[in-house]
Amino acid sequence: MNGIKLTLRYVLVAALMLVAGLSAQTPQTAQAPGGQQQQQPEFIKQGQQLMREGKLQEALALYRQTLQASPDSIPANTAAGVVLDLMGKGTDARKYFTKAIELAETPQSKAAAQRAMAMSYAFEGNCKKVIEYEQQVFDSYARVKDFFQQGEVANEAARVCLDSGDLDTAFKWYQTGHDTGLREPDIKPDRKDLWEFRWEHAQARIAARRGNKAEAQKHVAAAKAILDKGTNPGQAQFFPYLTGYVALYSGEYKIALEELQKATQNDPFIQCLIAQTYEKLGDKEKAAEYYRKAGTTTAHNPPGAYARLMTRKKT
Repeated sequence: MNGIKLTLRYVLVAALMLVAGLSAQTPQTAQAPGGQQQQQPEFIKQGQQLMREGKLQEALALYRQTLQASPDSIPANTAAGVVLDLMGKGTDARKYFTKAIELAETPQSKAAAQRAMAMSYAFEGNCKKVIEYEQQVFDSYARVKDFFQQGEVANEAARVCLDSGDLDTAFKWYQTGHDTGLREPDIKPDRKDLWEFRWEHAQARIAARRGNKAEAQKHVAAAKAILDKGTNPGQAQFFPYLTGYVALYSGEYKIALEELQKATQNDPFIQCLIAQTYEKLGDKEKAAEYYRKAGTTTAHNPPGAYARLMTRKKT
């Protein structure tokens, strides 16, 4: 996902990185305006290391200690909220995200904090509240006519709603993301293909969830045709995720497992899908193994939210 156009100091760059997805793979530097590399605050790096080690309580204590000295630190407030979401303490997390929103001095920093708040509700599968905050972010990009980022935000909201089972809202927001993304002035053919691929991908998954196997396969074929044009080779990794997802919800569990094992194996969402497939195949031990893997994610994004919510129910 492309980064938000920042006009902030390095501390806010660090906050945005936390919002985008605080994971074990998060780099130690962020791209600032003008192409300069900005070093993250030391407490953020220390906290991320603790989280990678599974020490969420220690990471939270570090962020709270930082806030005692700097209560208006947006990165520290955001980071504390992220950890609390990972711990399943959404109500407490949102106190910190509310503070980050209140502290925001620019539209960019406010949008980042609102996006973090939306993801907090994603950790509870609350589509309605996710939409409430993602709408605000969507509108902030509308004011600067950043159609690509509007599309990204709409798709993010749609994915959470699909994962939570609200298929109609998911369809609406995926369509909004597609239509808005295509409004980009002088859009290049590869960018157009990207939005078309994403839209077919989304429609296939929604159709599969609705039990319409034929409709799902139609969209799978359309997505493959777009991918075969070669304009977006980076999207190839998302095709076995699609075929595995559709097979799972179509009751073709052996095919689902075969396809999902071709997908990105360190993605907590894929790990959950594999776990669900093993459950359907009657292999409880393998299912538990994959749920445990998914439950270690530190990502504060839709895959991370789904994985944490699902694994709390299963483990």
